[in-house]
Amino acid sequence: MPLNESELASGLDAQHTAQLEHLFATDGPLARKLAGYRPRAAQLTMARAVAATIEIGARSDSTLLVEAGTGTGKTFAYLIPAILWGGKVIISTGTKHLQDQLFARDIPMVRDALTAPVSVAMLKGRANYICHHYLQRTASSGRLPSPQDAAQLRDIIRFAKITQSGDKAELATVPEAAPVWGLVTSTRENCLGQECSHYKECFVMRARREAQQADIVVVNHHLFFADIMLRDSGVAELLPSANTVIFDEAHQLPATATLFFGDAISTSQFLELARDITAEGLQSARDAADWVDLGAMLGQAARDVRLAFETQSAKFPLAQLTPDHPLHEALADLTAQLATLMVTLAAQAERAEPLLACLRRTRELHDALEYFQTTAPAQTDQVCWIEVFSHTVQLHITPLSIAEIFEKQRADTPRAWIFTSATLSVKGNFKHYAAQMGLDADRSMSLPSPFDYAQQALLYVPQGLPQPASPHFIDALWEAVLPVLEAAGGRAFVLCTTLRAVNQIAQRLRAVSQTRTWNFPLLVQGEASRGELLERFQQAGNAILVGSQSFWEGVDVRGGALSLVIIDKLPFAPPDDPVLAARLALLEKQGLSPFVDYQLPQAVIALKQGAGRLIRAETDRGVLMICDSRLIDKPYGRRIWQSLPAFKRTRDLSEVQAFFDEAQHV
Repeated sequence: MPLNESELASGLDAQHTAQLEHLFATDGPLARKLAGYRPRAAQLTMARAVAATIEIGARSDSTLLVEAGTGTGKTFAYLIPAILWGGKVIISTGTKHLQDQLFARDIPMVRDALTAPVSVAMLKGRANYICHHYLQRTASSGRLPSPQDAAQLRDIIRFAKITQSGDKAELATVPEAAPVWGLVTSTRENCLGQECSHYKECFVMRARREAQQADIVVVNHHLFFADIMLRDSGVAELLPSANTVIFDEAHQLPATATLFFGDAISTSQFLELARDITAEGLQSARDAADWVDLGAMLGQAARDVRLAFETQSAKFPLAQLTPDHPLHEALADLTAQLATLMVTLAAQAERAEPLLACLRRTRELHDALEYFQTTAPAQTDQVCWIEVFSHTVQLHITPLSIAEIFEKQRADTPRAWIFTSATLSVKGNFKHYAAQMGLDADRSMSLPSPFDYAQQALLYVPQGLPQPASPHFIDALWEAVLPVLEAAGGRAFVLCTTLRAVNQIAQRLRAVSQTRTWNFPLLVQGEASRGELLERFQQAGNAILVGSQSFWEGVDVRGGALSLVIIDKLPFAPPDDPVLAARLALLEKQGLSPFVDYQLPQAVIALKQGAGRLIRAETDRGVLMICDSRLIDKPYGRRIWQSLPAFKRTRDLSEVQAFFDEAQHV
């Protein structure tokens, strides 16, 4: 049985309890420092539990799972105990955006309020930092795909001379997704390490040194798990000395950990290797081989893997391919090309460190490719699958469970582990999440949002909609959505479970905007970056934004600009996903219900994230419209809506229209 709030805080002594109560009080340091601060009972409750977990973690391994509803103030609830008593603290976030926010705003704010002399560092993956070696190589080559790349390279060269961090996020004139960054940053595979002539001034190494010395280090989930597995970015060096590890946006951990506890090879890695072999061979051993021809043959072999598929995009298990499928021959040819390259590189590797690095990469990719084709398919605790994109193919080996792997990673030294998010449970039950991560669900707590959902919001499920699988569903959904968008005056997120639905709804909205006197700006995922779309949405004040997974979480729009969230259907994962299919088959073998024990809890947590976009402040008002009759018709529907905040509920369109009419006069 889960412990109650007093039991979770029982490890905290009277002095620390009194200190926390003072800090979070109406007249405490936070209130004096932060404009608009006011105490929240749930925030103090969480802070006590976090502090007690840290106290226990000093003696033995201690874990806490906290679901903190929107508006609880969970960031301060974990930061204050961490700063005061956490020792060496690693804070891992779900996104680089939140990572930057914690480092630049939240932690300095709390540190100043507490007058606590703690040092803070931020650590990102090496692809975020300029590499002096590859910057110099790219600048010297004079070969860039476009004038825009050349102009951006000049900006990066100037930036590299004045920056202290080398973090590309600090250079606003070059977008983070610009292709030129791939030419001036390093990867784990192509980094020259201590043999690099720029090693002493390396930005990655500088960030690691600062992290080693800091009291608090802010990372992100991708970096944390990539480093645990690859020992590449400094977290593995930090973890043994850490007293406290805090995961914010912890609901993302199962997916992120699965990604990194598995293996993936992309055809783009072979193309990058071909590029580097050509460049380094010409520079260091021009007379030894026809490097241009060798690079071209490797590049063609990698492209032939993509040409083995006619489809533009797909996911499927390796076992689904027939023995005569073109992929098998393409992979055999690619493996042979790597073997030929290893012979040539081995003969020349002593001439220059970059050639030795290319040899290491070639061996690693050769071995990984052989493992994918031979050994991996026979393993029963993992699934081999293929993902096809428009220009690349990825070969994946994914574990069916990460619980045991993560348990081993946590077993080395006693410390406090804190997992927090607005969505971790199903009706307050953490069993599903804890089982995925190999955690004890007993030390868990669910703290409700302080918002008055019954007064501030309405949950609307339209009547008469067919089942989502029906061919008439999209037409019926459109007829139901149209009057609600009109009543809301735009100001809406339309959250879809598939990109196909995004395109269908966007197409209809464009058409209706021309036939009606609507002046609602239409913003569609993919037409600009997420950040740019959100900025336009806020500025417009009456826009309609249509998006899929990118907008279901991590989006904070306060005020009247967002008053309606429409969700097309319950977010059950697609059954054709190869990893999901393998996991469900394993659950069935174990005598469990794939739907009840996995698919339903996953859908509930995802739905809670989408619903959480609506009410972000005490003054927000809005309607959550879920266009899926299964919420009402199916026996499991009750379990789903009972996991949502306590919205007032209706199936009557006139109530929705009256709600918006009333809101305009408030």
